[in-house]
Amino acid sequence: MSQAQALVIVADELKLFLRPGHRHAPVPVALDGTSSLGHVVESLGVPLTEVGPLQVNGELTDPGYRPADGDLVSITAVPRPQPLPSARFVLDVHLGTLARRLRLVGVDTAYANDADDDALIEQANAEQRMLLSQDRGLLRRHKLRLGAYVRGARPDDQFRDVLERFAPPLAPRTRCPACNGPLAAVPKAAVDPVLRPGTRRSYHAFARCDTCGQVYWHGAHSKRLEAIIASAACAVTAAAGTEAVSRCAARSRP
Repeated sequence: MSQAQALVIVADELKLFLRPGHRHAPVPVALDGTSSLGHVVESLGVPLTEVGPLQVNGELTDPGYRPADGDLVSITAVPRPQPLPSARFVLDVHLGTLARRLRLVGVDTAYANDADDDALIEQANAEQRMLLSQDRGLLRRHKLRLGAYVRGARPDDQFRDVLERFAPPLAPRTRCPACNGPLAAVPKAAVDPVLRPGTRRSYHAFARCDTCGQVYWHGAHSKRLEAIIASAACAVTAAAGTEAVSRCAARSRP
């Protein structure tokens, strides 16, 4: 007797997680009679954090369902923008540039370059933060309550992916890119002792981090940072549709 199997159709947005040989047609999956649908999905390499509604034979189904011989399973991608209990994130150690960019646009982003997997999961759960990672094994940990895979190899692509997926509210230049603390405007006299002569002569508006004390001003890199902020606004606007994106792109042209 041949082993029972189900046929799995995977949404195009999720095919990057599949082995190359499984990306062009429905995937036959052997069944053992005990594994849940969620286990079947993850056995294909797709983290459940990336999965939207599941269907079996055209009916919405819970991940705890046990597939039967001949079932036709459809795996959809999580809808975008994805609702969040709070727009708060924690990033793994490989996403430091992304963390700084999210902080630049005012998104509450925890990051430490020495945090291990257990510490990341503990912080994400305790603080109700969405854990962002490109580590599929980390995202499949059962203890993790909120997680998401970050698409893209370049920081620009990762930044756009996170903003388009979650559309968090933006508040540019209100958080410290170094530590995530809140920034507050301060008079020049209050920071004068730490300024270099050239900065003291050329700039007059300053902000300081309430947590780490780092001082900021609109200096030589301001144009590049403003471009990053503008791109963030366009990425969040993308959720509103093509027309809104076109208007945003037009406003962001030099």
